[in-house]
Amino acid sequence: MSTTGTADAVITGLGTAVRGLDGPAGLLGPLPDGHRSADDPVARLTGRGLRYKDRATKLAMAAAKDALDAAGLVDAAGDPTVPGESTGVVASTNYGNADTVCETVRTIADSTYLATSPMLLPATSSNVVASWLAITHGLRGANLTLCNGPTSGLDAVHWARLLIAAGRVERVLVTGVEPDNPAVRHVTGTPDARTDDDGVPALFDGAVALVVESAASAEARGARPLAAVGPYARRADHAAAVAEVRESHPGPVGLWCVPEHPDGVRAPAPALGAASGTAPVHDLSALYGPSSGALGVLQCAAATVWLDGAAGNTAAAGDMVLVSAGTGDAGGDDAGAALLLTAPGAGTPGRAGGAR
Repeated sequence: MSTTGTADAVITGLGTAVRGLDGPAGLLGPLPDGHRSADDPVARLTGRGLRYKDRATKLAMAAAKDALDAAGLVDAAGDPTVPGESTGVVASTNYGNADTVCETVRTIADSTYLATSPMLLPATSSNVVASWLAITHGLRGANLTLCNGPTSGLDAVHWARLLIAAGRVERVLVTGVEPDNPAVRHVTGTPDARTDDDGVPALFDGAVALVVESAASAEARGARPLAAVGPYARRADHAAAVAEVRESHPGPVGLWCVPEHPDGVRAPAPALGAASGTAPVHDLSALYGPSSGALGVLQCAAATVWLDGAAGNTAAAGDMVLVSAGTGDAGGDDAGAALLLTAPGAGTPGRAGGAR
């Protein structure tokens, strides 16, 4: 599956919910020492109805709220500023509600289904994160959840653009989330220790959200594009996916966000647009721990920050960031996916906005 051609979608808002991370700009650097003891981003949520929501859902809600606010899609009271049917939701998570599922299975095994909670049973569905985001913010457009292994996050951004291109919605709230809890550690075989010997988190625990919007909608709303979504490809071979997205977008890559466990994964020199075949590398999993379904969305958010110049870089119109997830044949994953993001055209009119 692939898409090529001119950019028809832009990113207009970002939000994060990660302990110790002070907004999306922090995605370009390591988490500070002691971040595990920092305030839990879930504490930002208030109101009724949180008791029966799993951690992944609450993390996603915290990140989504900031992204919608940054994009100008909610007012000061948190009410939507656009019709609900014009906005969809795509969530990426491979282990999101594993804790609820495991608890329910254990309850049934010990005491039969009669002991299950009518409040928790609906939360065993894999689409619970996307559903609650839609219900909370009145987003009545298309609603999807992807649980697609290491490429899931980039696949989610791609499906958001497909929904926009098909005319199903004008914009999509894309969220990538993975929790760190005993159930996920059991499923993934992760030791109980919170960090490895180098201090890298054993598992990512957090969420990131971004608003993908049609360029026409952003212009009509006066929203400032932070980055443009370029071509995407998913192939069995990582290098093939990277090469395909570069076919229609030659030129140097300013930053490369690499897959988890990138040892042995190399893009050919022409794919990076440099004779040496090198580009500055940003390995988010090395900074924040294995991120599974959240990784691709994390990468796109970090790329957007870089392209928007929030980190003090000098990205200009036409600059590109290559993001790739899943090692494919080179690393034993079932596939590899690649996506290019570019800086939007200079002088784009509109409101100040962006990341929260």
